[in-house]
Amino acid sequence: MAAVKTAPAQPKQAPVAKQANKGTSEKANAQVQELKVTGHLMALPPGLFCFVNEPNAGAAMHNGMPGVRISPPPIGGQNVEISGFRADGWLSAEGDAVLVRIKNQPAQVLVTIYQLANMPDSSPRLQVRQLLGEAHIAANATQPPAPEPAATPAGPSDVTALIQSRGDIGAKFGEWMGEKGSKNWIEGFAIHAPVEIDPAELTYQAVLGRGWLSPWVDAGQYCGSRGMALPLLGIRIRLSGSAAEQYDISYSATFVGGASSGPVGNDETCEAETLAPLEAFQIILTPRGRKGAKPKNKGI
Repeated sequence: MAAVKTAPAQPKQAPVAKQANKGTSEKANAQVQELKVTGHLMALPPGLFCFVNEPNAGAAMHNGMPGVRISPPPIGGQNVEISGFRADGWLSAEGDAVLVRIKNQPAQVLVTIYQLANMPDSSPRLQVRQLLGEAHIAANATQPPAPEPAATPAGPSDVTALIQSRGDIGAKFGEWMGEKGSKNWIEGFAIHAPVEIDPAELTYQAVLGRGWLSPWVDAGQYCGSRGMALPLLGIRIRLSGSAAEQYDISYSATFVGGASSGPVGNDETCEAETLAPLEAFQIILTPRGRKGAKPKNKGI
């Protein structure tokens, strides 16, 4: 009889335990957000390509989603080189870009897309464009070694650049970065803001193709590729805010093959009509009010 009387006590406790487990589960679910992840293998011919995750005004944005990652495939990626403009490798839906070089023969790249679940409008606007053919890259990559680099200016550099066959070089504002007529292209660069200028008010881009530029980066950040031997095709520099009120800027450039451009003024693109690789450039930054500060748009 005692066993019969105590049997009903068991079902009375079960709902309590079930309710506790349900609360724990709901709390865990509230801390985990589901994402929709899709992968695509994209076949590309030899050459240089730019992938851009363009901003989508109609998309639901959350933590940079929809995000994209470009990577070599698990097998067969020996002919794929990837260089991003962000150190973490992400292409957020804010215009981030990455350069992809396919060498020797056609190859595939893995495109992985992360987007918010149950939100069809959150699909990325991924744009892919070929910038250079592999034959053009290979032809320019056979240039003879450059002469020994000039001595780096004493003290901190205003401009640093990675130059083909020479490595990282520094220069001051007003001096030429690179060597005109050397046929050694510039692979990347960084501009360092004076102490009076907020780095966010001195920004710059690299020309990647006709009508295609890299994302804007703040002063002090590297813009370009490393380890891929890929040339920049021009530069664009912008002063904004109080920096634009206090300083004038102009810049000029020369390109492999003898073309030149500039000086151009604030927020203008400095590139060759032929989109030849960037060989050397000069940046002049002058405080307002100083004689000769205002740049003049005329040829070198």
